[in-house]
Amino acid sequence: MTNFQPVEAAVTLSVIWIGLGAIGLACMRAPKLITGVVFPAGALVSLALAATGLWAIGASPSSAILPAGLPDLPFHVRVDALSGFFLLLLGGVSFGISLFACGYFRDTRATTLAPLSLQYHVFLASMALVLIADDAYLFMVTWESMALSSYFLVTTEHHDERNRRAGFIYLLIAHLGAISILLCFGVLHGGHGDYTFAALRAADLHGFWATVAFLLAFFGFGAKAGMLPLHVWLPEAHPAAPSPVSALMSGVMIKTAIYGMVRVIFDLIGNIRWEWGLTVLLFGAATSLFGVLFALMQHDLKRLLAYHSVENIGIILIGIGLAMVFIGSGHPVAGALGLIAGLYHTLNHAVFKGLLFLGAGAILKSTGLRNLNEMGGLIRYLPHTALYFLIGALAISALPPLNGFVSEWLTFQASLQAPQLASSVVRSLVPIVAAVLALSGALTGMCFVKVYGIAFLGQRRHEYSVQPDEASGWERAGMLWLAIACFALGLAPVFVIGELNTVCLALTGAGLSDEAMASGWLWLAPTSGAQASYSPVVFLLVIAAVFGLTFVLVRHFYHGRLRRADPWDCGFPAQTSRMQDSADAFGQPIRQIFAPAFLIKREIPRADDLQPVFTQSVEDRHWYSMYLPIARFTEFLSGHFGRLQQGRISVYLLFSFMTLIALLVFAQ
Repeated sequence: MTNFQPVEAAVTLSVIWIGLGAIGLACMRAPKLITGVVFPAGALVSLALAATGLWAIGASPSSAILPAGLPDLPFHVRVDALSGFFLLLLGGVSFGISLFACGYFRDTRATTLAPLSLQYHVFLASMALVLIADDAYLFMVTWESMALSSYFLVTTEHHDERNRRAGFIYLLIAHLGAISILLCFGVLHGGHGDYTFAALRAADLHGFWATVAFLLAFFGFGAKAGMLPLHVWLPEAHPAAPSPVSALMSGVMIKTAIYGMVRVIFDLIGNIRWEWGLTVLLFGAATSLFGVLFALMQHDLKRLLAYHSVENIGIILIGIGLAMVFIGSGHPVAGALGLIAGLYHTLNHAVFKGLLFLGAGAILKSTGLRNLNEMGGLIRYLPHTALYFLIGALAISALPPLNGFVSEWLTFQASLQAPQLASSVVRSLVPIVAAVLALSGALTGMCFVKVYGIAFLGQRRHEYSVQPDEASGWERAGMLWLAIACFALGLAPVFVIGELNTVCLALTGAGLSDEAMASGWLWLAPTSGAQASYSPVVFLLVIAAVFGLTFVLVRHFYHGRLRRADPWDCGFPAQTSRMQDSADAFGQPIRQIFAPAFLIKREIPRADDLQPVFTQSVEDRHWYSMYLPIARFTEFLSGHFGRLQQGRISVYLLFSFMTLIALLVFAQ
């Protein structure tokens, strides 16, 4: 009797997810059973999958052939350290999101909830199967299953035309990316062997065709990840989907694209070239800066968070690009640091972005609002949500000792290894990319000062029709889980890097130096203690000591001289919420500095207008410079090809005859 392997556990848990979705569909007349049993059971499966992923990181690769597929083309599955890491990400983050969903979907109509439960759990199972697929056939089948199930989730509220439009754009970009990935597998196959990853790995491409395969993989997976300029679906689809689904898509689904990119480029293609890494690096820097600039211009909370997903995908690509540049230049240890930084930020972004989307969902459910300009003072009504959202905001702003700081700090440490590079051009470009990363981090902090200050602090900007209620116990439990993860990943980076070093060794054959790994649990020294080190525990203790000392001094030595008075009102004693900065006003300085990056449309009222209203919108230039011309050209071609449909049988017979003659001629 063989031992139970991680691959068997992963397949079993995926099948259980599909079974739970089917049970949910069958319970259409018992919605309480869906939210009270099916979703909690799905959360437990997530937790078991996370444990399986952690188990797989330290175990030997395990594989199996499933009794499914076509007669001569069965499905192959395999779990190694890389897929184990992403299974850990999927299970850990979806556990908190599924807990939140138990409360969030409690008031959903039964006719909507039952199919939503099926789509939700099939979506989870599809992502898990993508991560363990070991042949191109199963990978593409599960990739398309993931795209279709998430499309139906995005269009849950399909009666809204904007949601249908968002779903169409998402599905279109997803299929363009899928075609690119399929062509990449075709190039790797080259007409030899089979479509298992082992055969593709053995192809050992070089030269021109290796570059073609890299570009197809990079842009195919980049479309799903939301990389510039293939990002246009992301700020449309995320706001349209229910909030738990938005959290899954932003926190987990776009990370499957990162998995696919790393799997194909580092594992299947191999022979990394520094020119490829430079391409990834530059696209990552542009994506990061673009995402945060457009996030600052948003007043729709979920759309703002979606643009921050674009930004963080850029940060992840910077780490991966640095790894490729160093590995391709013959510096594998520095490359391992870049890859670890990228993978660490992949996990961190999944956690804090999932938390932020759940917080936005709690606000939306309680108030019905997504527009920041209509919010204000929510900390009085939603104190728990305000606390969890603050933790997520601090984490995404890369403030220590939370998790976002560690991965961005590691990315900076990887960029500081640039003097090792022989090319002077690349040596000069890496610091510029690091500067862009620093600018993106500063703008992210500014953006979340805006979000938290406007939504939770200050005065409310209008009377709520119904007083907002705090999130339910299930919802708070889901947010608490991810908030704890933000602290855990920030306070225990040495453990996380140890696991990621195992992944890196299994994938590339290189890892961090022995000196870096021997620094102990207290200090994180990715290169050596003499160059750079960081201790989140010490940092936290210093913060606590300073706060405690300040509290004691104020409480016992200054409290007796405390004098209360009305605040300075600038000559306006009757202060109202209109005197507070709006979301648009907060981003005005950035909008003026980076005006060429935006397409700004303004409607200025006439001078004689008795009730003047000034309106302004910031739009993406890519729509008008790239996507609309393609759409118009497609319509032009469709109109001309439509003329071939004459409706006359004689014309159709003529077309068939001409085609037959052409085939006979070219067959000679």
